[in-house]
Amino acid sequence: MKKGVKELADAYLDSAAEFSEMLKERTQGEIAYDYEVVAGLRRGLSILKALELAKEKYPDEALQWDDDTIVDIKDHYEYLMNHEDILSKLKGLSSKK
Repeated sequence: MKKGVKELADAYLDSAAEFSEMLKERTQGEIAYDYEVVAGLRRGLSILKALELAKEKYPDEALQWDDDTIVDIKDHYEYLMNHEDILSKLKGLSSKK
């Protein structure tokens, strides 16, 4: 990985460290539920539909939401989706020599 790219990657990883630590604390059920929500968003579903479909598969993990919290929930899952994309790209870059 080129020096500038490595510095950028390190800066991202440092800035996302707290989020990454929070992700490590999830149960297997929470991970599966989050995966389903993100998968729905990747298919172009609205956050409401993605949450609904994830709830069907993982009712014990389903989030409760209302009009006051749905925007924060949407932001969280969009950030998670982008975070996964960035980590995947960084992994690809680091495997190239």
